[in-house]
Amino acid sequence: MRLAFLGTPDFAVAALSALVEAGHEIACVYSQPPAPRGRGQEMKPSPVHAFAEARGIPVRTPGSMRDPAEIAAFRALDLEAAVVVAFGQILPREVLEAPRLGSFNAHASLLPRWRGAAPIQRAIMAGDPVTGVQVMRMTEGLDEGPVVATATVRIGPHDTAATLHDRLAAAGAALLVATLPAIERGEAVETPQAEGGVTYARKIRPKEARIDWTRPAVEVDRKIRGLSPFPGAWFLLPTARGEVRVKALLSAVEDKDGPAGRALDDRLLVACGDGAVRLLRVQREGRGPQDAEAFLNGVAVPAGTGLA
Repeated sequence: MRLAFLGTPDFAVAALSALVEAGHEIACVYSQPPAPRGRGQEMKPSPVHAFAEARGIPVRTPGSMRDPAEIAAFRALDLEAAVVVAFGQILPREVLEAPRLGSFNAHASLLPRWRGAAPIQRAIMAGDPVTGVQVMRMTEGLDEGPVVATATVRIGPHDTAATLHDRLAAAGAALLVATLPAIERGEAVETPQAEGGVTYARKIRPKEARIDWTRPAVEVDRKIRGLSPFPGAWFLLPTARGEVRVKALLSAVEDKDGPAGRALDDRLLVACGDGAVRLLRVQREGRGPQDAEAFLNGVAVPAGTGLA
């Protein structure tokens, strides 16, 4: 099929790559404009932009798809369908309806649960046992269109946003490749979303990332895993040189009790409001991620230490 692909982050690269490998003609890739990235904050293209450019696919990076000139350019592509994966803009009706067969989105949740920006993180933080990817026909509402295809993915007790991200990206790529032929033949069954059970996966705010040790250990563990590796759930650790900020990247719940925020041993077992979490992987500010054992070789955290 002759397609346009609209996507921005790493999550969308798997889908674009799969569509190219499946032999679809990608007339143009749309992505968010280059932005400051990395420690040097250099202006760099998005992962999707970089992937497409390396393969000689035309790329456009409009600040707004509502610009009349952009709408006209999109219409001129003479598309059979548009595929959208984590693009980052709300598309107007004129864009959605421009392709002959319409526009389709691969979204990383089981709709109508977790519509919106951060479905992977929110599913882990809420303790959902299962999530998935769904292909839906796009409408003007936020993730409200009828569902065409579904792939379910279980969330394991040690899953982080990173590990779940990778499995969902692969599942979404495979689902798109399997579903587009049915759409082309007019055989795809479109099922309206349920009216009940709607939840919104709002964007992760910086203030959410600080760990509240007074919360139950199961909640703290879910937050740590749901925000790993980015932005990273964090706490303040007292040292001889003052407090340092540390991100917790992986943890496990243990049946121990003590004053909330206190280290219960010298191996990063920390008491919560109910139960405790053992920190398995951490990252000190300005340093790289480390397993707990390597971290403790450089920073002692004896029993009784108070984490804030």
